[in-house]
Amino acid sequence: MSTKKHVFASILAITMALTTMTACGNSSNNGGTNQGNNSKPTNTTNTTNTTNTTTTAAKDTITALLPPVSGNFQDNFAQMEKEFNEQYPNLTLKIEPASWEDMTQKLDTQVNAGSPPDIAFIGSEGISKYVQQGMLMDITDTVTPEMLQDYDDAPIKYMKNGDGLYGFPGYMEVHALGGNKAFLEEAGIDWKNVQKNGWTYEEFREAIKKGVVKDGNNTSRYGFVFATAGVASKDYLGILIKSAGMPAAFDKDLKFAYTSQKYLGVLKAVRELIDDGSMPKELSSVDAGKRWNMFLTGQTMITGKGLATFENSANKNNEKIKANDGSAVQGSIEAEYIVLPVPSFLGEQPVSSTVVDGYVTFRGKKEPTAEHKENVVKAAYFLASGNVAATTNNDLFAAHITKSGRKAAESMTVNRNPDNVAAVEVLLSHAAPARPDIPVELGAKAIKLQDEVIIPKLQALLANEITPEAMFDAVKAAAIKTFGEDGIVKD
Repeated sequence: MSTKKHVFASILAITMALTTMTACGNSSNNGGTNQGNNSKPTNTTNTTNTTNTTTTAAKDTITALLPPVSGNFQDNFAQMEKEFNEQYPNLTLKIEPASWEDMTQKLDTQVNAGSPPDIAFIGSEGISKYVQQGMLMDITDTVTPEMLQDYDDAPIKYMKNGDGLYGFPGYMEVHALGGNKAFLEEAGIDWKNVQKNGWTYEEFREAIKKGVVKDGNNTSRYGFVFATAGVASKDYLGILIKSAGMPAAFDKDLKFAYTSQKYLGVLKAVRELIDDGSMPKELSSVDAGKRWNMFLTGQTMITGKGLATFENSANKNNEKIKANDGSAVQGSIEAEYIVLPVPSFLGEQPVSSTVVDGYVTFRGKKEPTAEHKENVVKAAYFLASGNVAATTNNDLFAAHITKSGRKAAESMTVNRNPDNVAAVEVLLSHAAPARPDIPVELGAKAIKLQDEVIIPKLQALLANEITPEAMFDAVKAAAIKTFGEDGIVKD
């Protein structure tokens, strides 16, 4: 939700509390069917779970550290534990809740102590970090063909690093933009056409100018606002550059991509949108909470990053406004949320930034037994498929990525705008491909460069303290120092 705090941290993390987590030194794994988090479980089992439990099977406990993946996710932990035990009477699933903010710190503390949970819900981009530390459990030799066949091809690849498979994806979500339908139409924007066919940066730039509402020198509504502070600091640029011919930090020849002139082109665009007056001059101080508040209170026509779950959040706030019970966001207006694509740059094809978060399998200092490893796989699959996945993804308005999840979702009602559903499908068809070929060492160096150079320089660019050219030169110099003259893209 992600990140990566994750993809969904921006809405859900604010209200969730953290409790302590249990280490996995004495835990064991068991698999199960994804039989939902609803108070009344459906009879939708994961047909891919083929291991039969017998009365002589050894007792085992599997621990899982899970953040608030969706708004109702943590409320259903007891039900999930119960259903898993019913499926596997000799196995116990022990779930520990964590907040999005403290998830990484909590997990790292346990990893550094050599006793992580058996399963943790994290962003797929974090896999390389823990592989490098030797604390992930490769389940390639344990996962069944039936389990793998349940998943769509693209998202399962995100859970790989090199030849290893390190868990199951929970969802594949798109980082899109989100518009206020009434404001879009007021500005004369054919949003249905944009959903189907996308737009170039030039078209997008002119469109958001039309969304600005001013009274003298005071702007009451911006055309576009993106969260760029706090946990969202790396999102803005990372999402834009994918549709500028740089779908990953490294090209296919494993050369660092962000030294391309195309990167400079996007940096210039970032500055232009602010200088146009279409975005706030104080953009560098806008965090995820403020960004969403500005959308709900009508202070922006388009917001980003937009996730499918935002439609659900907007709908719920609309209901609160209609109820007039004082529970709606203060000063908010009714807003119909419209999914929009990120613009493409420099004549490049659109590439959607995706977030694949999932149930990643960990190991402690000691080699796990074959039985425990098998049980962990069962538990991770239980959480990531069938009714549990269907319930969670419906709560998020996220697309289903398993056959068993789609089957379970057939009996569930979701109030989604069908145009948005179709728009997300288009965006998923443009999803950036997984890159398990990027070596762990290179990935770690790229993350370090991002944290130490790119993010601080981007904040300075947004605050108009440096030029796009100055930021590009700084990134290029750091890349040469990190990867060498022959390790970067030159064009």
